[in-house]
Amino acid sequence: MTLKIENVTYYYTNPDDYLFKEVNETFDKGQVYAILGQSGSGKTTFLSLLAGLDTPKSGSLSFDDKVIKPSHLTNYRKKTVSTVFQSYNLLTYMSAYDNVKTAVKISGVKFENEKEAIVEALKKVGLTEDLIYKSVSKLSGGQQQRVAIARALVLNHDIIIADEPTGNLDEETTAQIVELFKKIAHDDNKIVIIVTHESEVAAASDVVFTLKHRKFERSN
Repeated sequence: MTLKIENVTYYYTNPDDYLFKEVNETFDKGQVYAILGQSGSGKTTFLSLLAGLDTPKSGSLSFDDKVIKPSHLTNYRKKTVSTVFQSYNLLTYMSAYDNVKTAVKISGVKFENEKEAIVEALKKVGLTEDLIYKSVSKLSGGQQQRVAIARALVLNHDIIIADEPTGNLDEETTAQIVELFKKIAHDDNKIVIIVTHESEVAAASDVVFTLKHRKFERSN
């Protein structure tokens, strides 16, 4: 299964003042992709298109050879793609477990044993038993980001998109989170796409797209 964009162009109001134009790229399962670019270059907007949070001015987005029409974006977000944010977007008054449980409830995903699936996802990202039921407000930034990743992971979506997921973390924790994303992509056969301004994160990825002068350059 492949995520594909074809002839995608995006601008705010003036077609001549575009962020990027007629972009054609593919994203395959089992790979970590980094989208690198300066602040304001349009990389987060590009990520929003891949996540189904926005629509291009022209061009198309498809997954598994099926074009995702604007009317199908809600279903795409619900069943195919999970997003991890820089600010974690956790409910700080809840425990790590309850944050993931809330995501499961909202998504409508059903498990034979829901509790077991949630605990397994939290342990998979490196949280120990004593942290799983602790309020996320008492967890470190790196631990909170692990909860956010577990929340995306438990839904078992094919695509995981992360917007500056290491932006608030120190160097050591950043390396751990990047390794976690690589493990998810390689071992669980997911498409993982990370927007970042950090060259270290890009260097650890399988494929790098650099958005520069309104064009994407791809390097492996």
